[in-house]
Amino acid sequence: MDWTDERIAELKRLWSEGFSASQIAERLGGITRNAVIGKAHRLHLPSRPSPIQRQMGERRQRTRPAVRPAAIRVQPVEVARAAPPPVVAKAPAPPPPRNFRAGPIDYSSALTLSDRHCHWPIGHPNEPGFHFCGAAAAPGRPYCQAHCQVAYRKTDDAAA
Repeated sequence: MDWTDERIAELKRLWSEGFSASQIAERLGGITRNAVIGKAHRLHLPSRPSPIQRQMGERRQRTRPAVRPAAIRVQPVEVARAAPPPVVAKAPAPPPPRNFRAGPIDYSSALTLSDRHCHWPIGHPNEPGFHFCGAAAAPGRPYCQAHCQVAYRKTDDAAA
């Protein structure tokens, strides 16, 4: 669609009269509402407040009372508070397994571990001494039994 000088003049006239972009698109024919908005923006036509915001503002002004009523005294209401739930002590987590670094396998890299070894990281990767646990992994899990208890929670514990 080409914007001719006549169509641009009509757009400017309708825009200044306050028609919506949809109404202008309908009157010009063959263009969309978004095309009208884009052209108005490129022509630097003055923006107008959204009709939705304008209506809400008018509605708010209409609902305000002209005179404020006298202050109403409200008696405080006592709210019954439920007792906090009892704290249930959880069993302490089992200690992590002993360090299994001794042996023919170097546990400092995940590439040297097989599926049969625990992949639990010990330390920070950027610090010296970082390694993986390397203990025998629990069946179907990437960690040993002790680290599985740390890594996975039962659904009853998670529902709390």
